[in-house]
Amino acid sequence: MKATRTIRIATLFCLSLTAATAQQATAKIVRAANAFLGTLDAKQRQSVTFAFDDAKQRVRWSNLPVRMVPRAGLTMGELSAEQRTAAFALLSSMLSRRGYEKVQQIVEGDEVLKHNERDNPMFGKDIFYLSILGTPSEKDPWMLQFGGHHLAVNITIAGEQGILTPTLTGAQPALYTIEGKTIRPLGQESDKALSLLNALDEGQRKQAILNYRVADLVLGPGQDGKTIQPEGLKASAMNSQQRTMLMDLMGEWANIVHESAASARMAQLKAGLDDTWFAWSGNTTAAPGHNITGYYRIQGPNVVIEYAPQPLGGDPSLHVHTMYRDPTNDYGKKVTVK
Repeated sequence: MKATRTIRIATLFCLSLTAATAQQATAKIVRAANAFLGTLDAKQRQSVTFAFDDAKQRVRWSNLPVRMVPRAGLTMGELSAEQRTAAFALLSSMLSRRGYEKVQQIVEGDEVLKHNERDNPMFGKDIFYLSILGTPSEKDPWMLQFGGHHLAVNITIAGEQGILTPTLTGAQPALYTIEGKTIRPLGQESDKALSLLNALDEGQRKQAILNYRVADLVLGPGQDGKTIQPEGLKASAMNSQQRTMLMDLMGEWANIVHESAASARMAQLKAGLDDTWFAWSGNTTAAPGHNITGYYRIQGPNVVIEYAPQPLGGDPSLHVHTMYRDPTNDYGKKVTVK
């Protein structure tokens, strides 16, 4: 009895610490948001802010270039150096260190694409948009959107909660070199998935590998509310090592958001692991240091993750779309829709 009581007290203490950490994270984010808004003039504020329930703005995201699918808000190119620093400080406060690095690498990749395409104005880091839906608050829900070509980060802040879905991460080129350093923004998403596939035995592989080709995201832009049936291999049929690998793979998306929100999300994904599926379509090999060219999907009670190489225009390993959703809570609907 005494030991049980001690465990309960310890659990409550840990939960209290977790809640306090989440509250501190939210307070930090709100301060960064207000600091950014404080650098703007009245016209810029009007351009960057939207009502929280602005349904049109909420879904104005895509993997396509801005000139093909117009966004709204303020572009990085419209901001002064001070304003841009404040904008990235806000984004950084909402993301983990690795998540922020991933976003920066995607944006930098679009700059590389711009120069590879002879300074094509459809691409480049100056045409990534930032918008705020609602009023930054430590209690009431609000949302930040940051994105452009191959990127759509949608983060809903609702008290202690930070909800990252739906978020699209992509890359073109998905492998490039800057100052002698090779960069793969979505390299771990590729390598960890292939390692998991290779860790399966023959019977498991037969279940996981689909008998038809999936060419692109099934639940990408414009597919809010759509549902699909789980396919492939269920995690309940995996061994302990394989299940750990699957959790680690999902973490490449779940851990983009800031640490306290990511911790809560990973706990949620682990709780639903038995009912989570892993499916693969297409090529099952990759050259060392290069991305896979096969599609895969992870689907559970509150998650859908897709990785979809793009065959158009050359090597599909160099052009990748990925999608991260929680169909039960996209845009934070669990905590914002009454």
